Amino acid sequence: MASLCRLATRAVSKKRFLTSFFPERARFLTTAPAYPGHIPLTWFENAFLLVGAGLMTLADSRRGVTLSLDLVAVVGETSAGPSLRRLRDIMLESPEGRRILKQRPRISTSTLDMNKLAQLPEGTFGHAYTTWLERCRVTPDTRAPVHYIDDPELAYVMQRYRECHDFYHCICNMPVNVESELAIKYFELANLGLPMAGFSAALYPWRLNGTKRHKVFSEYAPWALKCGSSARSLITVFWEERWDQNIKDMQREFGIWDGPSAKWPKPLKETREKQAPAEGTEK
Repeated sequence: MASLCRLATRAVSKKRFLTSFFPERARFLTTAPAYPGHIPLTWFENAFLLVGAGLMTLADSRRGVTLSLDLVAVVGETSAGPSLRRLRDIMLESPEGRRILKQRPRISTSTLDMNKLAQLPEGTFGHAYTTWLERCRVTPDTRAPVHYIDDPELAYVMQRYRECHDFYHCICNMPVNVESELAIKYFELANLGLPMAGFSAALYPWRLNGTKRHKVFSEYAPWALKCGSSARSLITVFWEERWDQNIKDMQREFGIWDGPSAKWPKPLKETREKQAPAEGTEK
């Protein structure tokens, strides 16, 4: 098992799965990449990569953050199966979802005017989002590109899910820590039905200590499953069209309510004090 884990890690980290495991594969390959960065896989390669990357995500809780996120992304792609087609069909049934699939917007600091969003009135979704990023000390530029999904439209659905993940945290008023991340995974499992969310929700609580695990099962999971199952499918939300909408109105529209209280990396008061001088300068 350890040998398989090391092989999967090397293949994923270098993005050379084909040459690492199948050096002669190129002569038999008839499928050209369907989009930039696409790596076509046979069913066996897909299964092998899924098992190897899955084992590595469980092998060492002290693994580097970048590698861990990379492996989680690979497991998400290789395990997605029919769930992406189902999400695509849900998007096609929604006017917002159809616009998303047609326009294929991307979420990053190069596509968003972060300063403009920060200047929106307090209470708007755009202002809440930039405040959330500041409080959690994160950036929207950390989402890995999709590589192993063959259909370009389904690959975009997976990319969209990844890049909108932080919006789910924001709309649910959840920070970034292990318990809150698990809560959002439970929410995504109920709301979107992605296998990777179920994988994380089932296995990762057991890596917490008893107190934190009890809180996940007694507070976070019940809220997330109930809220996620009753809420609108968030994959259909065109978030970029809603920056100036009141976030509480959005919660009511989507059928979402705040999650259990959690510890934030940075207090809200400190974040507001930092934002205030910038807002004054902008004016």
